[in-house]
Amino acid sequence: MTGCHTGHNREHDHDHGGHDHNHGDGHIHNTSTDKEGGHTDEIIFSHEQAEAIGLQIETVQPRTFHQVIKTSGEIQNQTADEVTIAATADGIITFARSSFIEGTPIGPGETVVTISSRNLPEGERTSRIRVDYENARSEYERAKNLIEDKIISTREYEQIRSRYETARIAYEAQAGSVSDKGIVVKAPIGGFVKNRMVEQGAYVTVGQPIATITRNRSLQLRAEVSEKYYPVLKNIQTAHFRTAYSNTLYKLENLNGRLLSYGKTAGNQSYYIPITFEFDNVGDILPGAFTEIWLIGAAQPDKLTLPVSALSEEQGLYFVYRQIGEEEYQKQEITIGMNDGERVEILSGITTGDKVVIQGVTQIKLAANAGLIPEGHTH
Repeated sequence: MTGCHTGHNREHDHDHGGHDHNHGDGHIHNTSTDKEGGHTDEIIFSHEQAEAIGLQIETVQPRTFHQVIKTSGEIQNQTADEVTIAATADGIITFARSSFIEGTPIGPGETVVTISSRNLPEGERTSRIRVDYENARSEYERAKNLIEDKIISTREYEQIRSRYETARIAYEAQAGSVSDKGIVVKAPIGGFVKNRMVEQGAYVTVGQPIATITRNRSLQLRAEVSEKYYPVLKNIQTAHFRTAYSNTLYKLENLNGRLLSYGKTAGNQSYYIPITFEFDNVGDILPGAFTEIWLIGAAQPDKLTLPVSALSEEQGLYFVYRQIGEEEYQKQEITIGMNDGERVEILSGITTGDKVVIQGVTQIKLAANAGLIPEGHTH
């Protein structure tokens, strides 16, 4: 494999000299000769294959990157009080706000959803409860007169009274939350929507979680940085992080994040300096979780970078796959620099204008490693 872009001669010598020249889907032909007399491997990957796997190409262009410090840390809670709002009836839910999303402020006692079973086969549950209560009350009122005249037994009277009390409790439990549109579910505390578990118009059952409300809108990201980086900590303004339980890369700038502080000295028992950020407590970020952290520092213009997804690693070396023809790709060794969790700086191996695979790398790599010759494609 060649380590640079120059010297790649795309003219093929049809006097093969004993080398196979293979065409087809997802294989290598090995007859291209560079200017130094060596051979380069071309991976043939058809348009149909590329479309099937969602292959994406990025044209390399200089861009602003940032100084990055890779470290680790922890998500910390700020003694937040949280409650989970659950369905109090079976039915179809309608959110009180069309914009009921993560981070939405909620007041105490504010209506969150209405649950209706009006259009379901079993009918409106609140109507059934009310009818049951009214029937039980009427029967109980009659029974009180009948027991006085000793027309019914004490045992029969107690059974009627028990049915009435059960119906009354069920009715009063629902009465305060009944509206013309169904059962109203309200927020027991004020705060912010942390996450929403169901979609508008979904069917829910009694006890099913609908949303989580938190009093505290913010979480903290605390990183520990080696004291050797102290001189550049003043340039740190934001960070990217990834938790151990998820592949999602979070960016503080997308979470309304801000730098709170960084330590001016290392701890008595540590050679690390703490740096702390605050961000909105939304989504599925778990307080107490340990994280990979990329601290983002000073801007550095005119850097060649690629998405991390473009890289392939083999025995400590890094490679990308360049597109060198409409259906032709070539494996290229690169040297990498800093990495911010999303993109990585490329120090050597590619140049401006190169077209590099950024999605579908695994499939291109498999095609290269297989080197298969489909039937009817060898000559």
